[in-house]
Amino acid sequence: MGGQESGDASHVTEVGDGGTKTPLVNDDKNTNNEQIKLKKEIGLTEGVAIILGIIIGSGIFVSPKGVLKEAGSVGLSLVVWCMCGFLSMIGALCYAELGTSIPKSGSDYAYIGEAFGSLPSFLYLWDAIFIFVPTTNAIMGLTVANYLAQPLFQTCDPPDSALRLIAAVCITGLTWLNCYSTKITTKLQTVFMVTKLAALGLVILGGVIAFSNGDHGNGHKMFENAFEGTATDPGQIAVSFYSGIFSYAGWNYLNFMTEELNDPYKNLPRAIYISLPLVTLIYVLANVSYLAVLSPAAMLSSDAIAVTFSNQMFGYLAPVMPALIAISALGGLSCHILTSSRLCFVGARNGHFPDCLSLVTTTNVTPTPALVFLGALSLVYLSTSDIYRLIDYAAFVESMFILISIASLLYLRYTKPDLPRPIRVSLGIPILFLLICTFLVFLPLYVRPVEVGMGLLITACGVPVYAVCIGWKNKPKWFQQGIYNLGYGSQKMFMGVKEDKDE
Repeated sequence: MGGQESGDASHVTEVGDGGTKTPLVNDDKNTNNEQIKLKKEIGLTEGVAIILGIIIGSGIFVSPKGVLKEAGSVGLSLVVWCMCGFLSMIGALCYAELGTSIPKSGSDYAYIGEAFGSLPSFLYLWDAIFIFVPTTNAIMGLTVANYLAQPLFQTCDPPDSALRLIAAVCITGLTWLNCYSTKITTKLQTVFMVTKLAALGLVILGGVIAFSNGDHGNGHKMFENAFEGTATDPGQIAVSFYSGIFSYAGWNYLNFMTEELNDPYKNLPRAIYISLPLVTLIYVLANVSYLAVLSPAAMLSSDAIAVTFSNQMFGYLAPVMPALIAISALGGLSCHILTSSRLCFVGARNGHFPDCLSLVTTTNVTPTPALVFLGALSLVYLSTSDIYRLIDYAAFVESMFILISIASLLYLRYTKPDLPRPIRVSLGIPILFLLICTFLVFLPLYVRPVEVGMGLLITACGVPVYAVCIGWKNKPKWFQQGIYNLGYGSQKMFMGVKEDKDE
């Protein structure tokens, strides 16, 4: 397979796993004289498509309800959407500096590890793999299912079991596609991007029509007493940001694939500069359009806001909207599976996860074991179909580690002033971002104690796991043999090998 032969005991590479020697078969013979290594197949266009593909996924078609519910008023909800876009933009500027000064795949995992060492980076990886990556996949899968099922259940809610089954099929199918070809997956993002922009273009067009003729919904009335009922509790306002932040989530995900990006020093920041202002403008216009057609009460009572919107605005053309949104959310899910698998892959490559997850297939050169592992974990999270609880749960943990990543930028500025920085942002930008993130992370502690407490508990559970699996050097023979068997079995199952090192 691709010049690699597994099963030859004379070609064994021992890979350290926190003191455990994990032998993985890796034949050094290559008939094509090519390295088995993830390829640089992502240019600027694909980079922009990946960022847009992740950000414009399911959030903008689900989160407006959550933002409005917690904000309490139309006016504050629009302020939250603008502020979330601003926050994402300054955060992306910070990540542009981090991504070009530390040009490694893994994003926050790589930056936290560079600044603060092995344990904090492991805890990020622990939370990412067991909380917000599979949770986000489940949210996106359930959103696709909701919009696909909506036309079939117009007079009642779709059964939970049907939604979970559709979401499971979507996650499984896209995981297979990502295993098959990275190139096909990234090229498809351009198609998905066009679909997303078409869906949001219809929403914005509907809003323009509502404003121009005043025959639908609120029209100009939406700005009358826009701040009536505004939430005054700082913790509740912070929670309102969580749904908005979820809709912008993904602005840092291209950093997960830095090693597969052509000319990352130029294309990474350019992709960010193009994507974020465009997304912010589209999101604010989309929310204005929703509110121009639907009353706040109608938005709060709908689990498929864009479908309710299109039913009221477009008549017999309304069924087009759920189809476009389903395709849009499907593209976001595909992109999230693609990028998050690299985090799992890099973590395993660095010895923080079992070595079997650091293999790439000899046939397609994709990190198939990592993809399959995350796909299976995402299916477990489909045990609930309460999307809004999942959003609160994932947003807190992810916001906490984004705060730590920005702290790593400031720490590296102090401890490694001579580190090459092709992009160097003004010091005030990361400080401002750090202050805002601190507000968003700590104020909801008393508003959402269960979600926050569970997130912190799962993070704390990573400490003993780190101590046993990585900190403990002299592990017993049975443990080492178990890790070896896991890696060897994974190699045979997936026809996988260790990635070749740069010569």
